[in-house]
Amino acid sequence: MIQDILDILQKIDTTVFYFINVTIQNPVFDWLMPFVTEKYNWFPVWGIVTILLIWKGGRQGRYMILLIIPVIFLSDQISSSVIKPLFQRTRPCVALEGVHLLTGMKTSFSFTSSHAANFFATAAFFSYFYPRWKWLFFSLATLVGISRISVGVHYPFDVLGGAIVGMACGWVVINVWSRIADKYGIQWRNELYSPKSPAKGPSDKVQSLKALNEKIL
Repeated sequence: MIQDILDILQKIDTTVFYFINVTIQNPVFDWLMPFVTEKYNWFPVWGIVTILLIWKGGRQGRYMILLIIPVIFLSDQISSSVIKPLFQRTRPCVALEGVHLLTGMKTSFSFTSSHAANFFATAAFFSYFYPRWKWLFFSLATLVGISRISVGVHYPFDVLGGAIVGMACGWVVINVWSRIADKYGIQWRNELYSPKSPAKGPSDKVQSLKALNEKIL
């Protein structure tokens, strides 16, 4: 019974993989997806984000720079050092025929995708602080996840599993740190933009802005 279910899931996974990797491939994807999937191409983006957090993020932004480190470390290590050795799933570029391989052959284990885990962890983390932009964060994470299938190195379920692991890691780090900060009275959120701060009425907002102007002046 269990083996039958696993066989069905593998068939679904393989079918969706071939659809993304072969059926809908085109010259644009052949250029775009290898670029998107290369982690080093994202370094300038992370550099700009870091500068903006330091420059415009206030106290909260500086704490975010510190907190993103355990978020990525946790998601990456759980995916690469725990789950992959546990499941030992062979990558599609090794196991399947007719794969449209756009990067070098990879023979390490496939499940889960560490790229997906790390990017979805980052998306969940930033969405907590900037919920207005969560559509952008998760769209970019999804694009990276699809790129792993498109270049031929991961199955769709690898990406889905990585996304779940990543979002869970982001949630855990935020909640653990929030409890520690609350317990020891660490002021780490910007007063006006804290995602957990209660809604303020017009008079409260005016008073907050006046207090902020006084601090600046």
